[in-house]
Amino acid sequence: MFRFLVRRVLGALVILLIISAVTFFLFYAIPRDPARMACGKVCDDQLLAQVRQNLGIADPMPVQYWHWLQAIFVGRDYVGVGHCDAPCFGYSFSNNVNVFDTIMERLPTTISLAIGGAFFFLIIGVGTGMLAALKQGKFLDKAASSFSLIGSSMQIYFVGYIAMFLLVTQLHLLDQPSYTPFTDNPGAWASGLLLPWLVLSIIFTANYTRMTRSQLVEQLSEDYVRTARAKGLSRSSVFFRFAWRGAMGPIVTIFGIDMGTLVGGAIITESVFSIQGLGTLAVRSVDDSDLPMLLGVTMIAAAGIVFANIIVDAVYALIDPRIRLA
Repeated sequence: MFRFLVRRVLGALVILLIISAVTFFLFYAIPRDPARMACGKVCDDQLLAQVRQNLGIADPMPVQYWHWLQAIFVGRDYVGVGHCDAPCFGYSFSNNVNVFDTIMERLPTTISLAIGGAFFFLIIGVGTGMLAALKQGKFLDKAASSFSLIGSSMQIYFVGYIAMFLLVTQLHLLDQPSYTPFTDNPGAWASGLLLPWLVLSIIFTANYTRMTRSQLVEQLSEDYVRTARAKGLSRSSVFFRFAWRGAMGPIVTIFGIDMGTLVGGAIITESVFSIQGLGTLAVRSVDDSDLPMLLGVTMIAAAGIVFANIIVDAVYALIDPRIRLA
């Protein structure tokens, strides 16, 4: 198991390095010059050179990238700004704030949104799929199949605005979406994010309902399940000890893949409900050609997704020991 995790961690570090390099060098394909934008309207060559020096973009691209990597581990000194302690992702081109500190301020919002959405779609989606598998061909099964078909065709930005209008503006059933730190007020934290959680989970809930049902129906028809029934084991024992465990592997695997999709959905959800998380920060960084902020957000998001997949791989390895040999 240890060797399995070591291989996954080393692979994750390589992936993160590739992501950082691709993001860094693609930035220079953007025609806008951040130094000229920061320099202002009255800008001569001397002032422009000074701005480039202050922003840390006066060196060739490979040198800049190497300095950026070093800063993550040992920090870096910036002209006109001072020392940036490790982990240092630099200073924003647009407003000269510390990138890492800004990301840490926004990160709890996005994590809260993603975890809450995942909780809802796992509980509702997997639970509904289990009931549909137990009631094959009956009304509940048909209703769950219809729900999954409709839900999977929905889009977050469409459902979000409709839900906001009906549940908040018209019926006043839910609070206006907002973010309150959990440590300040757990009740306000949950009530402010309840609607975004539900909207974010709709598409995933539909997919997990369909997937859980199909996996359980397949497992219930396997020979070892029929043998367990023939031995006189109770229906619940057969379902949870054999069929459910067999269906868990693919569901856990898909959940790991969906972590990236969940972050993407969180970005759209933040925009719909005007919640200030990493998603809105990333969009603004692209608009402002703010490379340090964009790189920082990309790397934090990528690291979260990659290491979440490592955890999922470890859980899958515990469920099915054969995966450790892969």
